[in-house]
Amino acid sequence: MTSSIVTMLEEKREAARLGGGQKRVDTQHGKGKLTARERLTVLLDEHSFEEWDMFVEHRCTDFGMADMTIPGDGVVTGYGTIHGRPVFVFSQDFTVLGGSLSETHAAKIVKVMDQAMKSGIPVIGLNDSGGARIQEGVASLGGYAEVFQRNVDASGVVPQISVIMGPCAGGAVYSPAMTDFIFMVEGSSYMYVTGPDVVKTVTHEEVSHDDLGGALTHTRKSGVAHKAYRDDIAALMGVRALMSYLPQSSAEKPPSLPPLDPIDRQAPALDRIIPANPNQPYDMKHIISHLIDEDTFFEIHPDYAANIITGFARMGGQTVAIIANQPMVLAGCLDINASRKAARFVRFADAFNIPLVTLVDVPGFMPGTTQENGGIISHGAKLLFAYAEATVPKLTLITRKAYGGAYDVMSSKHLRGDVNYAWPTAEIAVMGPEGAARIIFRADSHDPEKLKERSDEYREKFANPFVAAKRGYIDDIIMPHNSRFRLIRALNMLKNKTSRQPMRKHDNLPL
Repeated sequence: MTSSIVTMLEEKREAARLGGGQKRVDTQHGKGKLTARERLTVLLDEHSFEEWDMFVEHRCTDFGMADMTIPGDGVVTGYGTIHGRPVFVFSQDFTVLGGSLSETHAAKIVKVMDQAMKSGIPVIGLNDSGGARIQEGVASLGGYAEVFQRNVDASGVVPQISVIMGPCAGGAVYSPAMTDFIFMVEGSSYMYVTGPDVVKTVTHEEVSHDDLGGALTHTRKSGVAHKAYRDDIAALMGVRALMSYLPQSSAEKPPSLPPLDPIDRQAPALDRIIPANPNQPYDMKHIISHLIDEDTFFEIHPDYAANIITGFARMGGQTVAIIANQPMVLAGCLDINASRKAARFVRFADAFNIPLVTLVDVPGFMPGTTQENGGIISHGAKLLFAYAEATVPKLTLITRKAYGGAYDVMSSKHLRGDVNYAWPTAEIAVMGPEGAARIIFRADSHDPEKLKERSDEYREKFANPFVAAKRGYIDDIIMPHNSRFRLIRALNMLKNKTSRQPMRKHDNLPL
């Protein structure tokens, strides 16, 4: 081993570690952002990172690029562990040519994605890039397409997580968009297809980077991103927390932990949570907190379509996916955004063998011209389709209202729900008692006293869990305080559930 080669090796390693140089590193820090390597240090277990392709350099010689080569070419790739379990990672380095994607930059990302699929290991991408490297032209665009193809190939095979930690614009946005979860950082990250300058030129709108594609825009309005965090460190710790619920691949079941919370813990507070007035809201998150293992709820999309709640939790140590109507927002109605949000979540959980626990209090689909013109029919069908095709264990608990088509959609027995429970307060019917009375007894609809009498008659006959239970659509009517124990026992019973789907190339989800 010659000393000159060893010296050259160390010089190249040092150049790669320094990225675009100390001045640009200081600029990155000045924006409140970590460097690409610092981010991996936070994300991964200590001393677990194994770097690949540190010495890769671009091959472009046009526009003076021959004199602008830095080992690594603006992205750090390799593998490490989170909670002792392996993950593949790539972290774009904004200090190197703005993190722009070249042909070789893309090839580094493609290499770890290919290996992740072969090995059944999740992929986490930390995005901080100015977009395609303009000097390389179509070669850079081809690099993006190679990454896109891997995103599609890996979908449903291994979990894919994207963290937007700086700019992500133009064609670059489509890779994160095809991954399973997107986290963003407030104030320093943004995603959009066309930037503010192009928007101004084409539509004459004046808009800032944040308003057009910032973290709050995408977590509250568009729903493109799933969570927003205050800074880089919080976002990376959020990824670590999420990974604790997920399996390594679709070939595995999610991790289980020894339950620290007694499985048979009673929750007397649940017996008092449903208001006497059927139109009075209550917070479904209180019910969730009593059913799951203490402090294990990791909510997904907390700020978007809040009329439905989605998130991961543990019950008896097992990972479960929670989907729940939220009476506190829009009375828990299903609208376009809620249907899309929940459908995507259900499909992810089913792809990765995570049981579905559905809590139902839904008066129906949101009415109105805005919803109908926006395609509530096809969007609502997405959620129905997702539940119907899911083959993982499906548990459903109806706490109060389950009206109309929304009753069917929310993991009903008719969509092959495995275990369907109801509380004594459940109202399972085509519609609410007053609405039904106005239609059935139209002649009495203008007389308040007669209408109330007819409504009470309908409520007594249909707005209860007994008619559904008589037909076997509800497996049991259970007491609220005992719900945790009953659900966990059902989960344990379903651990070895198998289900065969019809042979086909693929389904045709109502997109």
